[in-house]
Amino acid sequence: MKLRYLLLATTLLFAPAMAFAESVTMVPPPAMDQSIAAGTEKIVLAGGCFWGVQGVYQHMKGVTNAVSGYSGGEKGTANYDLVSGGDTGHAEAVEVTFDPKTVSLGKILQVYFSVAHNPTELNRQGPDTGTQYRSAVFTTSVDQEKVVKAYIDQLDKAKVYSDPIVTKVEPLKAFYTAEAYHQDYATINPTQPYIVYNDLPKIKNLSKLFPQEYREKPVLVSEVQPTN
Repeated sequence: MKLRYLLLATTLLFAPAMAFAESVTMVPPPAMDQSIAAGTEKIVLAGGCFWGVQGVYQHMKGVTNAVSGYSGGEKGTANYDLVSGGDTGHAEAVEVTFDPKTVSLGKILQVYFSVAHNPTELNRQGPDTGTQYRSAVFTTSVDQEKVVKAYIDQLDKAKVYSDPIVTKVEPLKAFYTAEAYHQDYATINPTQPYIVYNDLPKIKNLSKLFPQEYREKPVLVSEVQPTN
């Protein structure tokens, strides 16, 4: 926790000389997409600090919930203080629940690779470094895994980025919800320097590059009724 607030202080100290927000790469849609299924689906996406990734998907039409949390490690180490050490195996991640009748998996992934993060940065994202900030997709079905892997191969072959994609794809073993103070963070703290310089530009880029998928009012964890 102390490290994140140190970064916030550093950002404020050196702004506007520092420009942490990554440049945007508008990637083409996937050639292979998932067939429309009944009900909602979930996929877990890791791409740096979960504040920004959550903020992006909360503003995306068809997403019914976006929850910050941890994936990749064990239940006993799924807390912010331990994960911040970088040796738990966890990545800061966001569980995205979406309605395939409104937004496809392909569109979810196109946003992930275009504006949610930079998939060519290894074990880092913007000002944050460590394996907990790695780029990773945790799939919840075999079909999802096929679509994600095919899409990464498509983008690499097309040389969309100047560097190769380092995103890891693996089946989801478990997702552990992060502490309450991490939920809806970008919405609750819109003037915090870290959010201003790193995360609000991602949401703005979503509105510019994907205007048909963007919604002004975010779907917040605090407003979603829990389901059993």
